[in-house]
Amino acid sequence: MNLALIGYRGTGKSHVARLLAGQLKWPLVDADIHVEKQAGKSIADIFAEVGEPGFRDLESQALIELTQGSHYVLSLGGGVILREENRQRIADCCFTVWLTASPEEIARRLSGDASTQARRPSLTGKSTLEEIEEVLARRIPLYRQSANLTVDTEGKSPQEVTQTILDQLPSSLVKKEQ
Repeated sequence: MNLALIGYRGTGKSHVARLLAGQLKWPLVDADIHVEKQAGKSIADIFAEVGEPGFRDLESQALIELTQGSHYVLSLGGGVILREENRQRIADCCFTVWLTASPEEIARRLSGDASTQARRPSLTGKSTLEEIEEVLARRIPLYRQSANLTVDTEGKSPQEVTQTILDQLPSSLVKKEQ
């Protein structure tokens, strides 16, 4: 079993995953970085060349690869839950934590991240806040369906979010054969 973090970009998945991996002493894999390395290009370039369906194909293949092992901390892409087969694979192979924040907080965090525009394409062509609200409206039920645990990251440090997750992990997950 793996520990997977899901949620919209800007909710802290990558940062919290790094902290969790350090605390659990498990390897960390960021699925978006994995896809970029496999493709040899940024997500924005992948979207430009093969569109969202082509990117989602690569993302699904990465999920299959990343869930072959056990005791990994996985930071999954925000849209991985869009495909039923991905949600099923996550359910079968992962204890899944959904990180949340308000659309306004997500927009604030994304505006402060210089890499967001370069690496992540717009999904709707709308303003940042409008896009977040529109995309979240479609994804929230899928995140909810996929999550074993939900943690609101708003107003909390990454360390506080990490501790909240560690405090609520099932003991069977963290008992690793030495």
